[in-house]
Amino acid sequence: MEQRLLGKTGAKLSVVGFGGILCTDTTPEESSRIVAEAIDAGITYVDVAPSYGNAEERLGPALEPYRDKVFLACKTGRRDKAGANEELHASLRRLRTDHFDLYQLHAVTTTQDVEAIFKPGGAIEAFVEAKQAGLVRHLGFSAHSEEAVVSCLERFAFDSALFPTNYLCAELGGFGHKAFAAIHQRGIGHLALKSLGLGQVVKDEPRRWGKCWYQPLDDPALVAISLRWTLSQGVTAAPTPGHMELFRMAVKAAAGDLSAPNDDELAHLRAMLGDRPPVFHV
Repeated sequence: MEQRLLGKTGAKLSVVGFGGILCTDTTPEESSRIVAEAIDAGITYVDVAPSYGNAEERLGPALEPYRDKVFLACKTGRRDKAGANEELHASLRRLRTDHFDLYQLHAVTTTQDVEAIFKPGGAIEAFVEAKQAGLVRHLGFSAHSEEAVVSCLERFAFDSALFPTNYLCAELGGFGHKAFAAIHQRGIGHLALKSLGLGQVVKDEPRRWGKCWYQPLDDPALVAISLRWTLSQGVTAAPTPGHMELFRMAVKAAAGDLSAPNDDELAHLRAMLGDRPPVFHV
């Protein structure tokens, strides 16, 4: 699988990432099998968070034999220093590691989030101290609003940003380009959320993919088109949704042509959205 540099860190990541939610609610044996499958497929980038149910408890033992082969990213949703520090150490224990390659603020969305993180006693203080102590190597954040991306990057020299990077959101929903520009202007790592998203779940729609709060693309050809667009936007890597079927589609797509999709392919993607709102839109 192709690997790409993560901004200025010097680290190289597989273009498809293993989202730790893949291990949520699996047995220990299942977790071991799917992690081994991911490693065999060339995955070197693993991302998890304590909010993903029991993912950390399942992923830790399964990943332990391969820890030196992967770039392990984790997150905290806590906005205060004490809470972030507590969550960091709990995640380290559950994941059976002495450090994270990337530690991220999770789902930064509102002005209130940003203010809480950067005020005295805010989470950013725990991040800086953890890096100084060698508990984390690089610092980043995930965000669900363009304003949060711009504000975070104005306040701190982060190494990466994990942000929704999806054709339908950007081109039909008008959501993303401002954030992309802010990330690329600073030369930091651009990691992609929702690369396989189709759109929001509509009323009374059957839910096949229970770990996704949105409707993912689940046709292999469309998965490939969407992933190729995402990876053409200066993106290093894209974690997939929380189902192995979708992960396998992305892995297969990444083994093929990764050139940017053409106009006909993108038109096909737009047609699939129909009247459904994109996952994110302005």
